[in-house]
Amino acid sequence: MAAHAPGAGSGSGCSGAGRDTPSAPGAAMADGPVADVLLRRLEAADGGLDSAELAAELGVEHQAVVGAVKSLQALGEIIEAELRSTKRWELTAEGEEIAREGSHEARVFRSVPPEGLAQSELMRLPSGKVGFSKAMSNKWIRVDKSAADGPRVFRVVDSMEDDVQRRLQLVRGGQAEKLAEKERSELRKRKLLTEVTLKTYWVSKGSAFSTSVSKQEAELSPEMISSGSWRDRPFKPYNFSARGVLPDSGHLHPLLKVRTQFRQIFLEMGFTEMPTDNFIESSFWNFDALFQPQQHPARDQHDTFFLQDPAEALQLPMDYVHRVKRTHSQGGYGSQGYKYTWKLDEARKNLLRTHTTAASARALYRLARKKPFTPIKYFSIDRVFRNETLDATHLAEFHQIEGVVADHGLTLGHLMGVLREFFTKLGITQLRFKPAYNPYTEPSMEVFSYHQGLKKWVEVGNSGLFRPEMLLPMGLPENVSVIAWGLSLERQREPPVPRP
Repeated sequence: MAAHAPGAGSGSGCSGAGRDTPSAPGAAMADGPVADVLLRRLEAADGGLDSAELAAELGVEHQAVVGAVKSLQALGEIIEAELRSTKRWELTAEGEEIAREGSHEARVFRSVPPEGLAQSELMRLPSGKVGFSKAMSNKWIRVDKSAADGPRVFRVVDSMEDDVQRRLQLVRGGQAEKLAEKERSELRKRKLLTEVTLKTYWVSKGSAFSTSVSKQEAELSPEMISSGSWRDRPFKPYNFSARGVLPDSGHLHPLLKVRTQFRQIFLEMGFTEMPTDNFIESSFWNFDALFQPQQHPARDQHDTFFLQDPAEALQLPMDYVHRVKRTHSQGGYGSQGYKYTWKLDEARKNLLRTHTTAASARALYRLARKKPFTPIKYFSIDRVFRNETLDATHLAEFHQIEGVVADHGLTLGHLMGVLREFFTKLGITQLRFKPAYNPYTEPSMEVFSYHQGLKKWVEVGNSGLFRPEMLLPMGLPENVSVIAWGLSLERQREPPVPRP
């Protein structure tokens, strides 16, 4: 008889697989007691041995015999082992109980005296709920709902035969084949019977069979080499197909982890990511479209990387360019402008973008061309370049995070509310706002947070409302406001700790 692996099968009748890997104590080594007995029994056997039968004879777990088989197989051709699978029916824990105590319906029937029993009292019995419905279905009992003290249960027959218990006892005795398929199916539906898959080994003598085996060496030591004893010692064959320990592989850069965190926050707040795939930008989109004058210090070569080849942008939206030129040089849209001679050649100069606000300007221009206007929420996280002197707090290349919201009637209060929600999701709750100046936002604010480690307020971002001189030439409606803010990704690797 074959022994099965624990956990093989379920009440639903699904077949399981027995365990067949060595893990039993005492059988891991080829010179263990189980392996010795197996070799002696195999020497006297005619043909071979069944691992489950051997385990039953020795009174040990089947897994101990399997472990001995695996250990002997590792020594070479001492034994041969064929894996065999068989299926059998076994009782579940509930099935074992019913085989001993009787079915739930039989117990309910026996609990009903000749004078009857109150249904409420019957339902409180351990087998009451399941057994009542089955006994009613078998027409062993009936319910009198007209009884004075409430529904009462009476016997319908004087005696009954517990077929469920009888069938389960047949299975327990190894005679499951005497049951019809319909009977087995019914027991399986009631989760009293399960089909399990049994895995055993048929063990026979190998070409190098011997009852005395020695432990094979796994390593060649310096002592073996110096003494020459390696010549007389058996060694385990190398398994060149075995997988070694995986080496440490690459990891995500800390900036990429923080970038993913920021991106997830924007998406949770309902923002859409802007395209920011052009590191090379024209001065027009980087400066002029933002109402930044051409004589501004930021446009000097000491602050911006200009390109030599190609030195100029060839394609610009000329109707929009003319509106921007007029706003700079003559004013308009309620502004007097900067009153200087605006030059197209200056606007065509190519550069490495100094901020992702150039991408925001492009996105807002595309939005203005769509009619009717639809409110939007944009964000971007990408690389920008500044001709900076490198030090502990400045780099020539860094990442800028930018958020933009365009809608009717937005105010500074809306901006402060969005900023508080945004930074709260980062774990930054102590915020202060300070008035500031930006060429393309009015009003403008710097955002500060209290840093618990530094014990002071530190700047974490800049913000403001885009000026009408920037938005109206694009073609956006006059009652549309755009709030925006930006911060450096590199400065957010260790977010400020809020004060308690």
